[in-house]
Amino acid sequence: MSALAATPTLGAPAPRSGGLDQATQLRSLVSARVPGPRATVIAITSGKGGVGKSNVAVNLSITLAMAGKEVVLLDADLGLANADVLCNVDLPFNLSHFIARKKELREVLYKAPGGFRMIGGASGLAKMADLTDTDRQRVVQALAELEQTADVIIIDTGAGISPNVLSFTRAADHVLVVTTPEPTAITDAYAVIKVVTRDGVQRRLSLLVNQAHSAMEARVVHERIAKVAKQFLGVNLLAAGHVMDDAAVSYAVRQRTPFVLGAPRCAASQCITQLAKRLEQGVPLNLDGGGFFNRMGKWFKRGV
Repeated sequence: MSALAATPTLGAPAPRSGGLDQATQLRSLVSARVPGPRATVIAITSGKGGVGKSNVAVNLSITLAMAGKEVVLLDADLGLANADVLCNVDLPFNLSHFIARKKELREVLYKAPGGFRMIGGASGLAKMADLTDTDRQRVVQALAELEQTADVIIIDTGAGISPNVLSFTRAADHVLVVTTPEPTAITDAYAVIKVVTRDGVQRRLSLLVNQAHSAMEARVVHERIAKVAKQFLGVNLLAAGHVMDDAAVSYAVRQRTPFVLGAPRCAASQCITQLAKRLEQGVPLNLDGGGFFNRMGKWFKRGV
């Protein structure tokens, strides 16, 4: 990370003993997924908070839904979930209700403005790895079934490099890293890229520059991070484009209305449309690994 920090910026698994039956059951459950088309899973992450990651996730979900895709947004920022706030909805239930066995996952899904379905996050779920074997089975089974009914699953992860964030980014088909042109955001974005790519798993990795003042500024930011990632990590960082710094965005946030709905012709909305097109053209639908929640099941099994 020091190599990037020194670069001038633009201004700006092995099961434990016991529980063998549960481990065997979980492996059987994960491997017995229903064959057929599965959703493409896009994890949207960032190195620091405040770069507009959740706003991108919500507005991208709406844009893809309006294009005819069946989209599910999972708010996986488990401690600071706010996708519901951006959509001005009061979720009657969230993921914690499913974990607590108070609701089924289909009852947690909420039809949000713009036509996508949302699974709201909640605080207090950071210890997901400590779920019981039975709860692990329930989560994997429910999400694997969901994967069969959607075209795209967008996961709004937390910011940073916590275990919760990495468990989602490492299992997705495509990791979209959001940054701004600010030096601290650029440095933290590179830190996320560095950690996410350590496992050597094949996935698409791209950078979106949010709050850009021009396409040129965004291009220079991407080229700078991509150059360092290639040189020191051997990683090809794709360009997902940019979202313009647009007064319509901040106004929409204050109004709790997604900007692609409140101001569909503004510069930022047009950028989100271009992002959706790039993702549609560039995300492979069937990477090796059997699907996101199949790979997610492998993470669960480490604690069995």
